[in-house]
Amino acid sequence: MPILIKTPTIIEASGNKPKEIREYIGRVNSQTNALSIARMKSPGGWIEPGQQPEFDEYTLVLRGMLRVKTKEGSLDVRKGEAVIAKGGEWVQYSTPEPDGAEYVAVCLPAFSTETVHRDDAQ
Repeated sequence: MPILIKTPTIIEASGNKPKEIREYIGRVNSQTNALSIARMKSPGGWIEPGQQPEFDEYTLVLRGMLRVKTKEGSLDVRKGEAVIAKGGEWVQYSTPEPDGAEYVAVCLPAFSTETVHRDDAQ
């Protein structure tokens, strides 16, 4: 029988400004370890610590622009575009434009604080 997910769980976000994370499927809301699906709303000027996660992250931008910085450079991912960050690669996400961004992130396996490996706070 399919499982209906009626509401997400709000997850506390890392970064310099408040960011809304609504986990629909994942370790917290549905006790799913295989993957996680969350809708994010980031304000303008938000930036999170760099990370080197053990999971792959697939991101679809619904509104605004998400900047994805790697050791090799950065990508500006805009509305209607998607990006894949492979596990083991250092990455840092930000929304530098004034209106911020809204996007959906899918992590495989599911996101966890134990496997994200964030940089130490400066």
